[in-house]
Amino acid sequence: MTQTVIHTLETATDAAKPLLEGSVKAFGSIPNLHGVMATSPALLESYKELSRLAMTTGFSPAERTVIWMTINVANTCHYCVPAHTGIALREKVDKDIIDALRDETPLNDAKLESLRTFTLALRDTHGRPASEDLVAFRAAGYDDRALQDLLVIFAQKVLSNYTNALFETPVDGMFQPFAWEPKAMAAE
Repeated sequence: MTQTVIHTLETATDAAKPLLEGSVKAFGSIPNLHGVMATSPALLESYKELSRLAMTTGFSPAERTVIWMTINVANTCHYCVPAHTGIALREKVDKDIIDALRDETPLNDAKLESLRTFTLALRDTHGRPASEDLVAFRAAGYDDRALQDLLVIFAQKVLSNYTNALFETPVDGMFQPFAWEPKAMAAE
């Protein structure tokens, strides 16, 4: 773990302050992730822009949740799993989908399960999925736009998951009810 400051409007640099002010406007406070990222205004701005762009992809809220949560769980992100659980509930994503993603169990919806398994294949192969994984993804109804939109969300998750791993970002109070531990840790 690397120690860092969780910036506030009072401690942030002039370059980071407008970004944090935007966080307050959007969320009512500064999420801890944003406060940590504010040490590098470039990181925070990149993350916020990718987050905005993720919302403009062709994916539905349930599909975005599948991608976000699959990556978060695979990367064992202690912060993003609870945060995206709260976001998914706010977006009215079916709780069974959220629970299955958190528990790493197959989804009942075949198209969403195809998205989940392809997302894992893409992550596990560092962008080089097997041809049969790509065929199954396309057979589920996904196209080149979906492939490229998926990369936008991957980039967003690399920034947040890696930041949280490096700095052990404390989970915000509003997301603490959705705390999560990886299966391996929960079994110990």
